Amino acid sequence: MNASNAVVPFNLRTFDLNLLKVFDEVMAERSLTKAAVRLSLTQPAVSNALRRLRQTLGDDLLVRKGRGLEPTARGLELWPAVREALRGLQACLAPSVFDPATADNAFVLAMADATAAELMPGLVAVLTDEAPGVSLRVLPLTTRDPRKLLDEGLVDLAIGHFPAALADLSARAQVGETVAFLHHRLFQGEYVCVMRQGHPYASGPLSLNRYCSARHMLVSFSGRAFGFVDEALALIGRTRRVVLTVNQFFTAGKVVANSDLLTVLPRHFINVTGFADQLVQRELPFDVPVVHVDALWHQRQDNSNAHAWLRAKVQALANKAFPA
Repeated sequence: MNASNAVVPFNLRTFDLNLLKVFDEVMAERSLTKAAVRLSLTQPAVSNALRRLRQTLGDDLLVRKGRGLEPTARGLELWPAVREALRGLQACLAPSVFDPATADNAFVLAMADATAAELMPGLVAVLTDEAPGVSLRVLPLTTRDPRKLLDEGLVDLAIGHFPAALADLSARAQVGETVAFLHHRLFQGEYVCVMRQGHPYASGPLSLNRYCSARHMLVSFSGRAFGFVDEALALIGRTRRVVLTVNQFFTAGKVVANSDLLTVLPRHFINVTGFADQLVQRELPFDVPVVHVDALWHQRQDNSNAHAWLRAKVQALANKAFPA
């Protein structure tokens, strides 16, 4: 189909706003079938709505690729604005009282796998007991600055270590600038050096020289082979050799358990890996800064009772897992 061949002149007075809701769900799911389930519609109804929107806007918006759908450039351009508009309407028109027992909200969270392993079991239990109609979608954290994702409405709540982003927000606030993001501290993470059982360095103390002479793996969300450990080493004039970067803590643990590489993992994560007995922990032989894990969200969500409920539940679970 070439939607541009049959463009209907756009007229907001006659435009069916329900088509935008269909578009949002199809973009999120990349599947007509999954979008139909989410919308409680038949697949032909979703397909017909998408056809009408394509005709109106003069673009295919999404095209078939393999078993799924891939957005066109125009589709990608439209989606953030459409999603933001729909959420704005929802916030304005929805009742101010949030009742978790009857709510059907869908939240999108971004966090690292180590954080998800700690918080998600408890959060699922909360949904089961208190909010059976609420659903969550957890995305992998791929950046240390998720403000763009929050601003575009792709994520409702980001959880992680965001030192540069928070420092920038603080600096802007101090000079009187309006900041569009809010945050609160969830917990303080401790990181340790991890190696396999039987590693040559597993017996005896882990000295700085031993640490720097080893081959290392780094968990890097961006793929950059330089992290806070390397920054701490640079302050004392030392370096290490990073031979592998991965973007998940779980992957790092499995690789370390089956190699002679060293890595650095959150202490709390090791016990939930399922293979802690294959690993040896050692304190890092140099000082590293405290790693704070924060929740970050867009200011437009701050007055949402539903979002406030979610934030409170996440905070309560963090307090339970990491008591002060």
